[in-house]
Amino acid sequence: MSGRSEAGTHIWDGSFRLWDVYFALVWVATLVTVLGTAHPGWPVRVVAAALLVPLAPWYVVVGRPLLVGEPVPDDPRALRYLIGEMALFLPSAVLVGETRTMTFALVPQCFMTMKLPRALVAVTVINIAPVVGWALLWWPSDQDVFFNGLFALVTLVFSAAVGSWIIRIIEQSAERADLIAELDASRSEVARLSAAHGALAERERMAREIHDTLAQGFTSLLMLTQAVEAELETDVAQARVHLRLMDETARQNLAEARALVAGGAPADLAGTSLPHALDRLAGRQGATLEVTGPVRALPAGPEVVALRSCQEALTNARRHAGSSARVVICATYDDKGLTVSVRDDGRGFDPSAASDGYGLAGLRARAAEVGGTTRVRSAPGEGTTVTVHLPVPAEVRSETP
Repeated sequence: MSGRSEAGTHIWDGSFRLWDVYFALVWVATLVTVLGTAHPGWPVRVVAAALLVPLAPWYVVVGRPLLVGEPVPDDPRALRYLIGEMALFLPSAVLVGETRTMTFALVPQCFMTMKLPRALVAVTVINIAPVVGWALLWWPSDQDVFFNGLFALVTLVFSAAVGSWIIRIIEQSAERADLIAELDASRSEVARLSAAHGALAERERMAREIHDTLAQGFTSLLMLTQAVEAELETDVAQARVHLRLMDETARQNLAEARALVAGGAPADLAGTSLPHALDRLAGRQGATLEVTGPVRALPAGPEVVALRSCQEALTNARRHAGSSARVVICATYDDKGLTVSVRDDGRGFDPSAASDGYGLAGLRARAAEVGGTTRVRSAPGEGTTVTVHLPVPAEVRSETP
């Protein structure tokens, strides 16, 4: 049998106290029966009882630790323990037939300490040898021999049946304890992996949020700074316009940073609608906004994804389309959901050969989180269109007038 878990060991220890009580009661009952029988004479009965007395300390000192401890297949200590028991029990059982009451305590121990084949051999010896020795020593009547032999045969069959059941119970208990231990270990591993996955997902989310907000804001500030440097000597009025835009962008970045720390909605969406947030975004980026369809409030998830997707697409347009490219943001509301697209007439590129510097993987991952899809259409010299479709949950559509 395999090892028991800590919980299984405690359960086995608790239930074994009942066996202790049972063995003690059988031992006491056997002593009383041996001393109280009418045959043979009292000197023989005293000798038989004296042989039984050491069985108790032998069980406590040697037997119980084996029975309660971890089972070891073919443990030589178990064999020595049973040989010691038989050495005390068999002579007493030969002298006084009533000693055979002790078999009710010895038989279970055979099945608890040995495998089934060896246990059956030991049980056979415990049940049959006392009757054979008793008959050869005292030469009782044929009738007494018949009934004692029949009783020994019945107890042997009963012992084999009960013993086999005991072994199955012990094996099932050990297997159940192993399964519980494996389940506990699996739960711990699942909890660890879940925590690790959660931490990784949170890091990825934060990386996307920082990329779509703070990093883009700083990029805008850098580009505006370069523009102001070029305009200070030639167009002061335009430089002041760009300085005001720098101030607005810096404040917006600060608000976004606070929103990220607080775990709330993006600063652009705080207390306003998505079209209004897109309009402000388009104003800061020099883009044009077009809104079609019946505008309505959507769940926070799709609106955040729409805003972040537009921010990422605008950053790509600013970096790769060219400074003279015209950029248009389109937001389309319909019965199936919301579609946002960012279109520019810049240099374009080959989407199949684009590196992750375009942020396309992040765009697709963000849309997929709310069940949406992302499509990128571009070609060298033909501009770029990034389209994100976000489905609206059925319960939201049903509430729309």
